[in-house]
Amino acid sequence: MKKYPLFYQKVWKECAKIPSGETRTYGWLASKIGVPGAARAVGTALAKNPFAPQIPCHRVIRSDGGMGGYSASGGVAAKRRMLEREASKNHGTS
Repeated sequence: MKKYPLFYQKVWKECAKIPSGETRTYGWLASKIGVPGAARAVGTALAKNPFAPQIPCHRVIRSDGGMGGYSASGGVAAKRRMLEREASKNHGTS
């Protein structure tokens, strides 16, 4: 079994708590795990997430509302579609 850095594990565990249809920022996630100012490192951890979509890294966005990156197939366009699909399910307009 592959061993992942503790920082990555903390990021992924906290990210897993983000409800469907909601988003959080990289900075919010960094603060939540006790490392404020580590937004870029959070982004790196999410880019290495081997557990997507169970660990919903697509729900993490930039502080300016931009999508940020998405390393899975389809890139940022896929991330946007996933968020839109979740939002519409949560609002009963699917």
